[in-house]
Amino acid sequence: MRDNSSLMGIYDGLAYGFELSWFRVLCDECEKSNGFCSLEGNQISCKHYCSEDIPLSELGFGCRFQYYGTFIGFFGAIIIAAIVGLRFLCGFTFLVGLMVHKWGRRHLSIDESIEDFLQSQNNLMPIKYSYSEIKKMTNNFKDKLGEGAYGTVFKGKLRSGPYVAVKKLMGKSMANDQEFISEVGTIGRIHHVNVVQLIGFCVEGSKCALVYEFMPKGSLDKYICPQKGRALSLSYEKMFEISLGVASGIDYLHRGCEMQILHFDIKPHNILLDENFNPKISDFGLAKLYPTDDSIVPLTAARGTMGYMAPEMFYKNIGGISYKADVYSYGMLLMEMAGRRKNMNPFADSVSQIYFPSWVYEQLNTGKDIEIKDAMEKEKKMVKKMILVALWCIQMKPSDRPAMNKVVEMFEGDSELQMPPKPFVAPREIVEDHGISVSL
Repeated sequence: MRDNSSLMGIYDGLAYGFELSWFRVLCDECEKSNGFCSLEGNQISCKHYCSEDIPLSELGFGCRFQYYGTFIGFFGAIIIAAIVGLRFLCGFTFLVGLMVHKWGRRHLSIDESIEDFLQSQNNLMPIKYSYSEIKKMTNNFKDKLGEGAYGTVFKGKLRSGPYVAVKKLMGKSMANDQEFISEVGTIGRIHHVNVVQLIGFCVEGSKCALVYEFMPKGSLDKYICPQKGRALSLSYEKMFEISLGVASGIDYLHRGCEMQILHFDIKPHNILLDENFNPKISDFGLAKLYPTDDSIVPLTAARGTMGYMAPEMFYKNIGGISYKADVYSYGMLLMEMAGRRKNMNPFADSVSQIYFPSWVYEQLNTGKDIEIKDAMEKEKKMVKKMILVALWCIQMKPSDRPAMNKVVEMFEGDSELQMPPKPFVAPREIVEDHGISVSL
């Protein structure tokens, strides 16, 4: 029965009955989905253009949906890939920019760390130079003065006229920034007659340099063991004066600042001499700052140079690491100055003289004189005092060593110094204590 039936037709239908069919209703739905509707027996079938038989309950979700789904999925994948690629490109660009920014900020933070530290300590800040200025003052690093573990030193000249020593740190990586900051931050705050003066510094990327006052006489090691053919020997009186000057400088590091400065690398190579042979302590690359009330300092690894390092650096049962480590290093330095030789000399004339501190202790302890060539009586007394002070400084236990202010008093005093205890155990005695027999 159609919707446009007349009133009479409706009446006749209600009066005489009518045939009810769902074919047209269902086919309308099929045709709306671009299907082909047909009656096969008692079953209505809706066939779509993709030739699939779709149950009537799934009209609208058949082949057309799958086709469109494939079409949409293909272009959707392209769109998603484009979005992911764009995000990756933007992210990568941002990451590169962030790394460049962080790298620049890190180098900038070194400058700020150094300058803030120096500003907080005093108003006499070292000058910050550009790397081009460093190259210009050294004539492109032409005149090499020496080379150490932390860099090469070149002679330079300031525009104002004075000569300087420029320490160029070789192969400097940002992992070792702490050593650079330690040296600049430590020595930049010190103004003492027996400590080398830091004039300026340079930090540009991985290029780092330090500018010191120039010390025309070089390092002390050249005068302790002069090379053959070079007349670089100093008088015993001058050696005594240098000993006192170095002791005063170390005492200032330990007690003259708000924070105690432990050098950890006192040795002849790090003692520089000016035109009048006045000594100045240099090379603070291993230095550490600690509160003055800290008697023991925390160190995770040994610091210093073999032959001058205190025994507690290796044997923790001897005692804690403190400023007494510098005292021990100074004692080994002083012993070499007094003997005008290295403490360990395997080419010595006698086996007993191979290790000089052991030999000289036995000489003094048995009342024997120490033969000093071409020395007056006054100079012999100076050398003996240097040796006795050195023996006190190299005592095995840190608690048995004097503080550096006490060392200065020993040098300046007129009283006779007492003989110290034996500062070490000779290899022969170690063998005897353990009941081991050997033939030497």
